[in-house]
Amino acid sequence: MRHPPDRGAERIGPAPPKPPAGPLQNGPIRGTRLTIGIGARRYPTMRFQTLWEGRWIFAVVFLIGGAGFVSRQWWLCGISVLGTLFCLNFFRDPERQGSQDPLDILSAADGLVTEIVEMEETEFLKTPMRRIGVFLSVLDVHTNRAPIDGKVTYLNHFPGDYPGPYLDARNKECSTKNEAQTWAFEGAKGSLVVRQITGAIARRIVPWRKVGDTVAKGDRFGMIRFGSRTEVFVPLDCEIKVKPGDRVKGGLDVIARYPTTPQQ
Repeated sequence: MRHPPDRGAERIGPAPPKPPAGPLQNGPIRGTRLTIGIGARRYPTMRFQTLWEGRWIFAVVFLIGGAGFVSRQWWLCGISVLGTLFCLNFFRDPERQGSQDPLDILSAADGLVTEIVEMEETEFLKTPMRRIGVFLSVLDVHTNRAPIDGKVTYLNHFPGDYPGPYLDARNKECSTKNEAQTWAFEGAKGSLVVRQITGAIARRIVPWRKVGDTVAKGDRFGMIRFGSRTEVFVPLDCEIKVKPGDRVKGGLDVIARYPTTPQQ
């Protein structure tokens, strides 16, 4: 089922904005990092920009804790502490450094590979491709990352048309029913399509890039709250490096690889 473009759709035009000189690894959206210390080493685990996306959730959790403290309802304080720990875990955003081989295609999300199917990509490239679906549980990092070096050439928000509660992100029909956002990245080896899809709990897709932006492989381009699904459409001549049941990390694990030479 083809997602009908809406007013949120953007496509690269004949005269695209001039990109910056060379891709910048997380450059435009670097943000402030929060770290944890283990022994003499410090590990970046949080970014202010990612935490900011959960500001209202944190506010509600803190209000519950404050109400519990004032009323001496300590069970409310316990809920607040657990809620805070859950949110800190959900909005964590660790630094990643994956393969820089131009033939490697990195996962766009953390999670479980649920399917690898050959199908028509009907929204942008309109050609048969191989779709790699990754399910993100509420325990996974929900930041999405660019699978290749390149430029954002297409961005479209699909509001969803399912008449009722959204489908679970593990349901194959969710890609045509639930709210979604489609991206196209054009690189030296061709174009890839990535689709962010909300799940039964998630109701918000946050874009951090726009059409015309240049991205480096592994750069953050957005996130989804909470459980969700991310699909990467790769050319049929790519070698698939994962299988259903594998767990992958966005911006780190290789999910496919371009052929060494163009297909004859």
